[in-house]
Formats: sequence, structure tokens, C-alpha cells
Amino acid sequence: MKRMIFVLICFVALLVPVTVLAGGGEGGFNGIVRTIEVKYHSHATRIPFMGLISFVARKATQGGVSNVHVAEFEDFSASMDGQELNRMVEQKLGPEWERVIRETSRNGESQTLIFMHAEGQRMGLFVLDSSGHELDVVQVSVDPDHLNGKLDEYRHHAHHNEGD
Repeated sequence: MKRMIFVLICFVALLVPVTVLAGGGEGGFNGIVRTIEVKYHSHATRIPFMGLISFVARKATQGGVSNVHVAEFEDFSASMDGQELNRMVEQKLGPEWERVIRETSRNGESQTLIFMHAEGQRMGLFVLDSSGHELDVVQVSVDPDHLNGKLDEYRHHAHHNEGD
């Protein structure tokens, strides 16, 4: 019984920082998703138990990836003005986020926005991708040094196997 209570307390303790980092209220990830829902009269599908999935991702990547947030809009048929969308995301994320990619197709049917910001030794990434009738919104925290090390392992392994 004591163990079950301990597990429950740990789970709640993990959800609190995830909720705060997700930008509860009108800013951040949740603010962007809510604004899209209201403005474009569409409903986002959120993955159940995302806090638990984020915890597992952190453990599976030895801390390389954490604080994962995902929302998907299916059958998203509204046309979006790229400049207006960019302004809204910039406003909701706040000035500490820097846009690194903004890509809009010639006809405006597909759009991609990628923002980054420093989180101490980690890096926050925010991605909004609209293609066809689907709109995906993702926010994640990554350890760039850890991920570079993993990429180097795969590069080294690939070069080693080329000689075989």
C-alpha cells in the first residue's frame, strides 16, 4: 500500500513540471493549441498519458529527450495566413523563443514553423507543421550534447560497416 502511494506521489510530482513547461494558461504549447482550435473551429487530438510517455522517452533516451507535447488536428481544411500564424506562435511562445525555420508552400497549403530556445544545458524545440488536411504541433526538450553523441555513434557504425 505504501509503495502504491509513493508511485502515485511520484507520478503527480512529474506531471506538475510537465504542465508548467507546457505553458499552462494562454501562452506556450497549450495557448497555441487553444488559439488554433478557437480561430479555425477545429479540435486537436491530444495523446492520452503524454506525461507518462514523456517520462518513458526521457528514460529510453537516457535524458536526451523529455517534456514531449503533441497535438494533432485531423481534417484541418481551414486556410491559414502564414504571417498571421507566425505572429500568433511568436506571441504565444514569448520572446525567449527564436524562429529558426519558416517555410510556406507557394500556394500556402503547407506551412512549417520551427522555434528553439535555450533551457540551460538543454534546448527547447517547438514545431508546427501543416500539410494537406493535417496540422501537427509538437514541443520537446532535448539535450543537444547527448543527441550529438548518439548521432556520432551511428555515423561511426555506418562508416565501419561500409568497409565490410
